[in-house]
Amino acid sequence: MAANMKAVKLRIKSVESTMQITKAMELVASSKLRKAKERADTCRPYFQELYRTLQEIAKGNTEFYSVYVKEAVQEKCCYVLIAGDRGLAGGYNANLLRCFEEDAKGKMVSVLPIGKKAVEYVRSNNLEYVTDAFAEIADISVADCFEIASILCKEFRQGTFGHVELCYTRFVSILTQNPESVPVLPLIDIAKEEQGHNEKERIRNLILYEPNGVEVFNSIVPEYLGGLIYGGVCESVASELAARRNAMEKATGNAQDMIDELNLYYNRERQAGITQEITEIVGGAECL
Repeated sequence: MAANMKAVKLRIKSVESTMQITKAMELVASSKLRKAKERADTCRPYFQELYRTLQEIAKGNTEFYSVYVKEAVQEKCCYVLIAGDRGLAGGYNANLLRCFEEDAKGKMVSVLPIGKKAVEYVRSNNLEYVTDAFAEIADISVADCFEIASILCKEFRQGTFGHVELCYTRFVSILTQNPESVPVLPLIDIAKEEQGHNEKERIRNLILYEPNGVEVFNSIVPEYLGGLIYGGVCESVASELAARRNAMEKATGNAQDMIDELNLYYNRERQAGITQEITEIVGGAECL
């Protein structure tokens, strides 16, 4: 009995120590989440407008030709896969990787991983990757995003791959984060998707570009791609922190429930032991 009581007491102390860790991680994630959410909310309108504007230019301009709007000859698709740096975030990384696997099924793929979990996934599955120089999403800056865009545009122009997609987790709310894969290049693919594969309407070009449309368009697209990647990074960071906060909140609650059950069991066993001792004393006294 004494040994069993001691084991229960040690178990309670162990769970209490774990609960302190999960509570601390929840508070840290909550404090970081506010800033990350503000950053995601701030950059989202700009990059959504940039995305829409480039679609309209690609659909509406009929007087110039760019490599970024032509039909893809190379079937290989490059995915910019944005995952987290750490675990303990519920199903955040698993859901994102499942979304990537479903979207990439049956395709020739190359990956540019961002985040430690994305790099680990690419290496463990022996996938072809462009570079693993951006292994920590926490250190990704705006300049890094434009460097990534420059690398992708260079490879795209050389014909290494014919499509580029951004696979990230969209931050909807603190309780909801949705993984999704968004096509970003070539822009003709985006135009077709927006039109639902219907017949294109002839749109008269009313915009004049200096020095010419091709040069302006080709200089804008890398900026556009870098902006989308940075927006995806901001959304993913906020989503990871929200997922970790929710997971740690649940873990803390489960630990508290376990402590309450163990305390109840411990008190019952202690009361049963005391009752048994009293019974033995009374029985011995009656025998005397």
